[in-house]
Amino acid sequence: MIQASASIGLVGALGVILATRNILGEDSFREWGWRIPFLLSAVLLAISIWIRMQLEESPAFRKLKAEGKTSKRAYAESFLEWRNLKIVLLALFGLMMAQGVGWYTANFYTQIFMERILRVDQKIVNMVMMTVVIISAPLYIFFAWVSDRIGRRPVMLFGMVLMALMYFPGFHLITRAANPALANASVSVPVTITADPADCSFMLDLTGGAHQFASSCDIARTALSDAGVSYELVPAPAGSTASVSVGATVIESVNAEGRPVKETKAVRTAFAAALQPSLVAAGYPAKADPAAIDFALLIGVMVVFIIAATALYGPQAAALVELFPTRIRYTAFSLPYNVGTGWFGGLAPVTALAIVTATGNIFSGLWFPMIVTCIAIVVFFFFWPETKDRDIHL
Repeated sequence: MIQASASIGLVGALGVILATRNILGEDSFREWGWRIPFLLSAVLLAISIWIRMQLEESPAFRKLKAEGKTSKRAYAESFLEWRNLKIVLLALFGLMMAQGVGWYTANFYTQIFMERILRVDQKIVNMVMMTVVIISAPLYIFFAWVSDRIGRRPVMLFGMVLMALMYFPGFHLITRAANPALANASVSVPVTITADPADCSFMLDLTGGAHQFASSCDIARTALSDAGVSYELVPAPAGSTASVSVGATVIESVNAEGRPVKETKAVRTAFAAALQPSLVAAGYPAKADPAAIDFALLIGVMVVFIIAATALYGPQAAALVELFPTRIRYTAFSLPYNVGTGWFGGLAPVTALAIVTATGNIFSGLWFPMIVTCIAIVVFFFFWPETKDRDIHL
């Protein structure tokens, strides 16, 4: 049930965002209204703190404490003693990093991909995501129940393998379902950027300061990536100003390096606007046509992603509890849990977008979760023990 609460929280968040958009309108939401959901989350923070204060230690830990057998040096025992450190590393590289990238890809990167790359209306994306997340709620409980019958290993391995098999074909199907015109234009009218390779940054934006990428190559790549357009990067002589070729049409980019932030943003906006008519003329739509969206296919593909994510996430809590000894359990699995979820999972969307911009292929960002998941599958398959019947009081 605790695992299923993730879907309840996500539905609530999407509902608040959708309601705020509808009440304020899209322009007001973009300008200042996006702060409202963040402010409302303070109420949830207060509730979370209250719930945490009401929690008691587990019976197993209370028994250990009464017997005076709790660890006196939990951090050292967890991370400096090899017999425990190897379990920490197994939890991170065999489970948590795959769970992190898989869950964030299924629940967040799909949303970002539809909004930023496929140009689907954000209200439609919110409605689709809410539908899929509601469907996911009972699946957490179902896969946890299945793991109680047949074991944790087969259920979680199924989730990882299904996720790895779905990354590339799944996102191709999402593109075909959500914006078929874009999918067709990408094949029929290729786009290239001709630029000095030294002028092209790896645009990993962790702070929202995308204005720092102001070279002519970066401005051109950003405009195409934001339009959901795949492109090929062609090397040009050193010092050249980048240009974009859409079929037979060539549009020269602009260099905004050294300019103030506001001016840089204005230059980027102006170049994107100048590029748009050529893209539209070549068949690249400015927005996804709601009437052309195949909602059955779109939701069906995303449900498959959700099945993979819930198969991995449903049994996860029990598997981690069973993996670690009681005396250091909370301390030891806190590191793989938070690194796997926060670093690998939390950074998956921004890393994927940076790879998309760097390579020019809207699907290339999927290599990050794909590689992470495949590594985890190998580690899990060869080293993860079946823990279903372990005594968690030891």
